[in-house]
Amino acid sequence: MNEDLQQLLENLKLKTVATRFDEMWAAAETAGTPVPTFFTQLLRAEWHARQEQALEARIRRAHFKEDWTLESFPFKEQKGVKERQIRTLAQLEFIPKAENIVFVGETGVGKTGLMVSLARKAVQNGYRALFIQAQDLFDEMYASLADRSTRRLLRSLANVDVLAVDELGYANIKQEQTNIFFKLLEDRHRRKPTLITTNLPYPAWQDFLGNPALTKALLSRLRERCHTITIDGPCIRPQTG
Repeated sequence: MNEDLQQLLENLKLKTVATRFDEMWAAAETAGTPVPTFFTQLLRAEWHARQEQALEARIRRAHFKEDWTLESFPFKEQKGVKERQIRTLAQLEFIPKAENIVFVGETGVGKTGLMVSLARKAVQNGYRALFIQAQDLFDEMYASLADRSTRRLLRSLANVDVLAVDELGYANIKQEQTNIFFKLLEDRHRRKPTLITTNLPYPAWQDFLGNPALTKALLSRLRERCHTITIDGPCIRPQTG
């Protein structure tokens, strides 16, 4: 490849083409590959590389705390989960339908693993996801009040294709945070799905959120289009000691 072509490819930001041109051209000459076929192969390599880079970027931005996938989840150990139900959800029809998913169960039963697995599947299929601990989410909400950035925070969170909130029920929250959380779910209602893991059955959310009327309104929106998966099974978290 001459310098002019190298410069053009760099200017056009065709990095994979620039990197693999000589290698693929040599292979094409050896195989007698027609020029149009060669260029098709070259551009396909560029396209695949960009797809992989985009996927890696979406995974980084999702902030998954663990590397769970449906393939790695121990369905045989967790008898409290219906694998067929999870596999059906993994077809991702819940996303365009804006159907929420709430995983309810004790600690260690695999709630986070299932939520991350579905969110990762969404990312692999081109959707944007964000994983966030409930305590971190409520902390960000409270901090936004100080610098008046609540509206910007809500706009950002409301537009994520799949919002995955982990460990709702362990956080300590104030009324202002409950108000903002309600507004977030209201903004996502019928637009984008929200995934939640919690140790609390729905009747206990009132005590956690601290506002009976607001909790009722929040649950009404959350559960209107919702898959509630209660995991009544053993702890599958590896034990040490």
